[in-house]
Amino acid sequence: MQNPVIETLREQKLLTDEQIEQAVEAERETGWPLDKVLLSKGFISEHDLLKAMAIGLAIPYEEQLANTSVPDSFINKVPVQFARNYYLIGLEQSNGTMRVATSSPFDAYPMDDLASMLQMELEPILAPRTEITSLINKAYKNKADIVEESVGDFDDSDLESLAEGLGDSEDILDVANKAPIIKLVNMFFFQALKMRASDIHLQPFEDRLQVRYRIDGILYDMEAIPKKIQDAVTSRMKVMGKLDIAERRLPQDGRASLRLGDAEVDVRISSVPTNYGERLVMRLLDKSARLYELEEIGLLEGNLEMIEKFIHYNHGIIFVSGPTGSGKTTTLYSSLTRLNSTKLNVMTIEDPIEYHLSAISQIQVNEKKGLTFASGLRSLLRQDPDIMMVGEVRDTETARIAIQAAQTGHLVFSTIHTNDAATVVTRLLDIGIEPYLVASSVIVCIAQRLVRRICRDCTEQHDPDKDDLWRLSQLRLDPKDLKDGKLVRGKGCGNCFGSGYMERLGIYEIMPIDDEVREHIVERHSASKIKRDAIAGGFQTLRMDGARKVLLGMTTPDEILRVTQLDVM
Repeated sequence: MQNPVIETLREQKLLTDEQIEQAVEAERETGWPLDKVLLSKGFISEHDLLKAMAIGLAIPYEEQLANTSVPDSFINKVPVQFARNYYLIGLEQSNGTMRVATSSPFDAYPMDDLASMLQMELEPILAPRTEITSLINKAYKNKADIVEESVGDFDDSDLESLAEGLGDSEDILDVANKAPIIKLVNMFFFQALKMRASDIHLQPFEDRLQVRYRIDGILYDMEAIPKKIQDAVTSRMKVMGKLDIAERRLPQDGRASLRLGDAEVDVRISSVPTNYGERLVMRLLDKSARLYELEEIGLLEGNLEMIEKFIHYNHGIIFVSGPTGSGKTTTLYSSLTRLNSTKLNVMTIEDPIEYHLSAISQIQVNEKKGLTFASGLRSLLRQDPDIMMVGEVRDTETARIAIQAAQTGHLVFSTIHTNDAATVVTRLLDIGIEPYLVASSVIVCIAQRLVRRICRDCTEQHDPDKDDLWRLSQLRLDPKDLKDGKLVRGKGCGNCFGSGYMERLGIYEIMPIDDEVREHIVERHSASKIKRDAIAGGFQTLRMDGARKVLLGMTTPDEILRVTQLDVM
């Protein structure tokens, strides 16, 4: 009898006859269920396969489970590790029957075991693995023994097993038949990615290893790992980053690549020794993250028009400055996507490549092999570029080559670490670039910070209290400037983890290098003098731009005061 799922796949032309033949043969040889064979061979996406199985097997398909609640009976009777291993989660219960989401309907044994645990009839529902795993994490997160359950009977003397089966790019959803510690570590990565975390911190204390996620720039404490498995968890992380697990007295840096379903994630791993053990920080770089348009990153009308004007110059240097993690690279990428054209040769040199751009040639810095920003930039100049992006100007040599490129008819984008826009030009003078070169090549300096955006799902208006009035005065805002005399805030909800904030936006100061600023540069005036005169001429500082966004209800006074300092007046 013909498999109804195969018939559906053939009718909808999702697979060729040759692919179906190969899949059926592999199913017979390996004993794997059909869905696992098809996904492992990459013949079809999970979404298309689940839709076909829903039609062929007459089982409902739920593409999203975010707003679903899991019955207490499921959480109390089913161990978290069983749910994770087989991608099973209860959705609702009525009349002695529970609806259960699964991504593998052909694997009947786990459903039989689950029916025995729950002592009730089960009604299968199809759902993607990422949705099921996310709902499992959400449902079990308040259960006190979640980490102990995940670890089970781990033997802390068996660290060799941690390195087994580790490929170049590991799928963190593939936890079946993996060691308990590997499952636990994969759970941390999965949770972090679903919660939009940019970093995972493993911080050792005297009695525990604390897991912390940085979400929208703020660190949140998550699970506490028992001290007895601290070494095993840190060893697993170091194995993933190809670090030396025997070396615990020196700092180490490494990289790993993970897959979350179809998404690729680069992980930069840093380890340092502390008095309570090794502290690890993992920076997560999602290769599949979408690029933002200039209108989406927080540029208000006047600033947007200025950037639009400067990125269409045919030569000169555009500098974006700010501390690490302030969104500089995102601003540059947003600008490059505006210029991405078949008529222009656009090239970049970066460390690391954070977004992959189509029709743009991107070079990864590799200092171990001698490919630095300076040497790579020299090579770029021989590639007949129209526009170049240099990830960061770190030294005099890189700055000189960038200036040379700008003066020979190229438009150069780059970042530099300074606190504000005015300090960019004085930093270039400090590292040894002659004033006339800076004045003639730099066309605009942009400084930026990231602030948390008020959560759109729980936004509310309120009358400013005494503390709010003080904060408004620090931003030089009058309560009369507020719409209806009220401030906007987020009261906190499940989507924003009760913080009242969801996602981030940039605040900017944009300083064009006009004739007045050029005179200041040539005369080597201080950054405060340059900034003071620019403000007198209408220049908007970071704090001023932030104040405008408070009036527009985009963020709060607390956020602007958190990331900015008092303006020079």
